[in-house]
Amino acid sequence: MFQFLQQSRWRQLLLWVVIIAAIVAAPAVLSEFRLNLLGRFLALAIVALGIDLIWGFTGLLSLGQGIFFALGGYAAAMYLQLSSAGDLLNGIPEFFSLYGVSELPFFWHPFASPWFTLVAIWLVPGLLAAVLGGLVFRNRIKGVYFSILTQAALLVFYNFFNGQQKLINGTNGLQTPATKLFGQYVGSELMQRWFFWVTAVLVIGVWAFLRWVVRGRFGDVLIAIRDDEPRLRFAGFNPTFFKTIVFGVAGALAGIGGALYTVQSGSASPQFMEVPMSIDMVIWVAVGGRGTLVGAILGAVVINYAQSLVSEVYPQGWLFVQGGLFILVVTVLPEGVIGWFRGDGPGNAFNRVGSLLNQLGNQLIAWGNALIDTSFASTVTNRLGIALVRRGQSLNSLGIVRRSGTYPQLEFEGQEEVQP
Repeated sequence: MFQFLQQSRWRQLLLWVVIIAAIVAAPAVLSEFRLNLLGRFLALAIVALGIDLIWGFTGLLSLGQGIFFALGGYAAAMYLQLSSAGDLLNGIPEFFSLYGVSELPFFWHPFASPWFTLVAIWLVPGLLAAVLGGLVFRNRIKGVYFSILTQAALLVFYNFFNGQQKLINGTNGLQTPATKLFGQYVGSELMQRWFFWVTAVLVIGVWAFLRWVVRGRFGDVLIAIRDDEPRLRFAGFNPTFFKTIVFGVAGALAGIGGALYTVQSGSASPQFMEVPMSIDMVIWVAVGGRGTLVGAILGAVVINYAQSLVSEVYPQGWLFVQGGLFILVVTVLPEGVIGWFRGDGPGNAFNRVGSLLNQLGNQLIAWGNALIDTSFASTVTNRLGIALVRRGQSLNSLGIVRRSGTYPQLEFEGQEEVQP
């Protein structure tokens, strides 16, 4: 049994069985409120998959995915506003009357068509991402400079959308619960269940598509860009083309996620483009495991669900939990939870914890010796120094034990082995 679970592909299969079983069982065991939350988080998982594609496989850390997420959300919200505008004065959404607008702005008209909207949800964000990416990549901007530029673009779009009161309701955004789709209110229980299933199917479909992409020749090129772009360029490839394509795909996925999130949350607003939102998207992937795809899904769903539960009990507590998660990933689980699950598991994590304890112990010993050796040392500083040395030695010993390979022994088909 243990030997069976040690094989990576079987562990991944088991993980997917658990995920699909949880999705199928969710409508039966969760309340309508919790099911709606899960649907939203699955929509965010689609965004996380796009980030994993550009960051985990291509090495492009974007801090501006909120732009494309918001564009998809606004496209869906504009269609829903227009679909119920026939019951309103002059056939335009109600908020226009607040600003003295009596005629529908020209760019709203195409969104009266459901088919145009379905295409615009992914095509507009995808094209914008490709254009922005092409302008950046052709100048060979990468690394932290690319991240800063994407965040700067995010701030530009955020401020622009905030100021468009007469066109898209500015800071208030566009509301959708009271609008109708297929004769049903979008906020009704029936429609929200339908949106949940659509989102769940799309998450699995997007994962399967991206898995096929990264396992082929195209995926090999993306990994080569991440690991050694100059060498790839020297081999005759054009990294700019591949990075532009993949950034456009990630933008399109963010747009799809934004549309699905909007119809389940009830609104689209400039808050989608706030800096913390885009940074959170990166954290989901980092915690779940970048370069794994399935880690992006788990990271988005689990972290957001945890945030919801913690915030209900202690609203300010989530900031501390989030900070702790980030420190945990950076210090102990650099490959994320899925990377840990696929790799050495607890043994590797214990090694990292042991290394940290050793470093802390050595630092305390150094501080203690400095206090003892100083020529101005008093009795108090001597005692403090001795205490620090002893505490450092204790932590050092604990770290050595953690790293020494002293783990429980397991028996695999009659053969005794020690976990690494």
